[in-house]
Amino acid sequence: MLRKLMNQKGFTLVEILVVVIIVAILAAIAVPLYMRYVEKARSSEAQTALSTIRKTYEIYFQQNATLEGFTIEDALKSSRLGAGTIKNWKFEVVGNQFGNMKYIATSTQDFPGGEGRQVMYDSSESKFRGYGIDDWTNPDTGGVETD
Repeated sequence: MLRKLMNQKGFTLVEILVVVIIVAILAAIAVPLYMRYVEKARSSEAQTALSTIRKTYEIYFQQNATLEGFTIEDALKSSRLGAGTIKNWKFEVVGNQFGNMKYIATSTQDFPGGEGRQVMYDSSESKFRGYGIDDWTNPDTGGVETD
């Protein structure tokens, strides 16, 4: 019985180290890609909310031919965003001429990705910008970089 155990072969230390190094290299490649994917997914909540708020402003403008007196609070009530979205993001609208406004969502301290992240929709460009879109967090430095 003892001879059977002594004849069994296992992995050498070098083989195990090679496998560990390969796994570490794969993880170093995969983690930053995964983090960008997570940021894009988190920013989609803000993009959806900003689109809803923008549509609320459009409807109000079409019904009243002016945006005078219509506040972001009115837009938030009309758009009926979920409690989680309201908890994670603070919304503001910059500009008062329809078609030339910026809709901005800034993350709050309750946001899983950190406070102060911004997603913006510029109606003059018809384009989203900011966190998870063209800005991303560098996992090595913790800083924000732009594509």
